[in-house]
Amino acid sequence: MNTVRPDQDDDGQPSRAQLLALVQRGLRSRPKRLPSWLFYDERGSRLFERICEQPEYYLTRCEIALLERHAADIARAFGPQVRLVEYGSGNAVKTRLLLEQLEDPVCYVPVELAADALRVSVERLGRLFPELPLQPLCADFTRPLRLPVAPRAPRRTVIYFPGSTLGNFESRDAVALLRKMRGEMGEAGGVLVGVDLKKDPAVIEAAYNDAAGVTADFTLNLLVRLNRELGCDFDLDAFRHRARYNRLAGRVETHLVSQRAQEVRVGRMRIRFAAQEAMLVEYSAKYAPAEFAALANRAGLTVRHRWTDPDGMFAAFCLGRASVV
Repeated sequence: MNTVRPDQDDDGQPSRAQLLALVQRGLRSRPKRLPSWLFYDERGSRLFERICEQPEYYLTRCEIALLERHAADIARAFGPQVRLVEYGSGNAVKTRLLLEQLEDPVCYVPVELAADALRVSVERLGRLFPELPLQPLCADFTRPLRLPVAPRAPRRTVIYFPGSTLGNFESRDAVALLRKMRGEMGEAGGVLVGVDLKKDPAVIEAAYNDAAGVTADFTLNLLVRLNRELGCDFDLDAFRHRARYNRLAGRVETHLVSQRAQEVRVGRMRIRFAAQEAMLVEYSAKYAPAEFAALANRAGLTVRHRWTDPDGMFAAFCLGRASVV
């Protein structure tokens, strides 16, 4: 699924015309598809926080367990006087565990498109780390970044991409994003990226189909957003959430499935949906360690270290420049 955003206004958000053009293009494609970043309006962000609390959603718990066990080792791997740049920082809850272990960090640069979430997280981290320079950057991390000038020269810049967000990108886009990280980290820098590992497909599927239905609400909220922002007339009762693990592709594929033949107004267009037609809204790729190493290598990066949670469900990879690109 292509998660790259269109051109944006000065506030970092696509204009209504840009959003409408993107949605119309996606709904004219075969199969129909919409990018997963559309989930994350204010309500969608709150719903995702609730997803992370569901018993089936192992990813957040496993990543926190990984950091609680290995954050000191991770900090030693990068050494002192690091400039930490976090892509998609959100509420930066997990970041605290890493910042507590870094030796004499130069600064922390959270990169987040949602201005309110960025402000709240910076205020909280400012109270927890009053001596740490914070340099928030309200921007889309998929686009070239102009990083703030560090208050003093760092020994290295580390690009931190926690969670399993890289798995939301199609392979070619994931490689492009890793290559972008390689450029922004500089010659001596590194990348720390979270990756959801392959495991029992039943465990994976349950994480995207929680019994409480929070993930279904999260997925359908995309249609709520389009109705509000574009004046569409999606009937939420006429669509259902479906998330299945594709073993061959190694990813969860999330769709919104039309429950009946219907037409939906999208701007001046009328978009037809057949009964049981599925619209693709998200990929969530899972990797074996060797598969992720091969992906990183395509971006000119190589695995220096790998850490996992106690159950081996989730991994954090430390990447450095490959000797030959």
